[in-house]
Amino acid sequence: MAQLVDSLNGILWSQALIYLCLGVGLYFSVATRFLQVRHIKDMVKLLFGGQSSEQGVSSFQAFSLAVSGRVGTGNIAGVATAIAMGGPGAVFWMWAIAFLGAGSAFVESVLAQIYKEEVDGEYRGGPQYYIEKGMGMKWYALIFAVSTVIAMGFFLPGVQSNSIAAGVQNAFGISPVVTGGIIVALLALIIFGGVKRIGRAAELIVPFMATGYILVSLIIILLNIGQLPAVIGLIFKSAFAIEPAFAGIIGMAVSWGVKRGIYSNEAGQGTGPMAAAAAEVSHPTKQGLVQAFSVYVDTLFVCSATAFMILITGSYNINNPAGGFLVEKLPGVNVGPAFTQKAVETLMPRFGAPFVAIALFFFAFTTLMAYYYYAETNIAYLFKKGNNRKIAINILRILLLVSIYYGAIRTAELAWGLGDIGVGLMAWLNIIAIVILRKPAFDALKDYEEQRAQGKDPVFDPAKLGIKNADFWTARNKQAGKR
Repeated sequence: MAQLVDSLNGILWSQALIYLCLGVGLYFSVATRFLQVRHIKDMVKLLFGGQSSEQGVSSFQAFSLAVSGRVGTGNIAGVATAIAMGGPGAVFWMWAIAFLGAGSAFVESVLAQIYKEEVDGEYRGGPQYYIEKGMGMKWYALIFAVSTVIAMGFFLPGVQSNSIAAGVQNAFGISPVVTGGIIVALLALIIFGGVKRIGRAAELIVPFMATGYILVSLIIILLNIGQLPAVIGLIFKSAFAIEPAFAGIIGMAVSWGVKRGIYSNEAGQGTGPMAAAAAEVSHPTKQGLVQAFSVYVDTLFVCSATAFMILITGSYNINNPAGGFLVEKLPGVNVGPAFTQKAVETLMPRFGAPFVAIALFFFAFTTLMAYYYYAETNIAYLFKKGNNRKIAINILRILLLVSIYYGAIRTAELAWGLGDIGVGLMAWLNIIAIVILRKPAFDALKDYEEQRAQGKDPVFDPAKLGIKNADFWTARNKQAGKR
């Protein structure tokens, strides 16, 4: 099984995907004139400006749902793994894929809003909808939907529950069997309550968990502020092989930085658009800008917090591809949350393991909520009839909870390997789709900017832009015209 997983990852995560993600992100950034910089003020304003409705959640709730999916174990264990395998330079490439990925996140989220539908009184959307409606390729949409159900429902949840269980066992000595049962019970209370309950839970938990984690990291950085210029220099020099010690692993730095960056911020993967489609907005570009900002929160804030804690305290080892270590500052310590634990212990002795365990719990638990929502959205797409859909959703809930429990007690290596397969497969399918479908997103951005320049609160009219099959917006505008 392990060999099969490694072989599949070797295919999915070849250099082709690494450079495709970077290239597409760069293309979208240039084509939109770096909207991630130009519209940063709008991003923050729109984040807190929207209201929820009976059918949709608020912009902030959709943002929180997307961040809950993005901010997970990858922000702690994933960053540590990237540093261990690719050296400090991997951090730069995580930043690069976040900055460029904000362009990809914008495009995919705008498309999700343009082609969303109302299903059983709730907004649904995402790659499966814009592939079918925008590209007219139902078979492609079905492949993405099935892949997402498998990835989000069965492959990826095990990574999160495994990290929670390992962290809790290390910090408190509680068996993964017990921890897995607690995770399943708590999550069941939320997911059986529907999308609105998931949105409300994310809205409450996400700001609390991210703020607390970043504050601790800032304290550690301030206490070691004299080391900060050297650490920043090390990151940049290692990223471009200027640092002699890491010159031989520049390829690993790029590969692991981009790989873990995508795993963490999910830009281009196709998950963020599903959260974006749930938002109640007057123009798709509004939620596209909010979702682009969520990539910043994940990587530039939370991942950077982990990276600086680890590097500024020297709490890391770096693998030598030829065997052994290029750097071994923590003898006998395995890669993963242990790096972050040791960094926190420089501030609070003997508190590193409990702190990381608690952070992992909140980060990973909210990610599990998001995974369920993404899987459910695709089940709603696959099963059009009401009764069949309800049965399929309940089956999904049960199987997801089983996979979460199993993930808590299986090996970490297999969990991460399966998770990488899920992320890689979705990324390939979605990135190809958004490149082909880019024009409606670009047109929506131009329309938004023109209306803003006229002092208007932008309202979307697909007919004016020549966008076809945006059925939800067409129906909404007709209804508004009758009033």
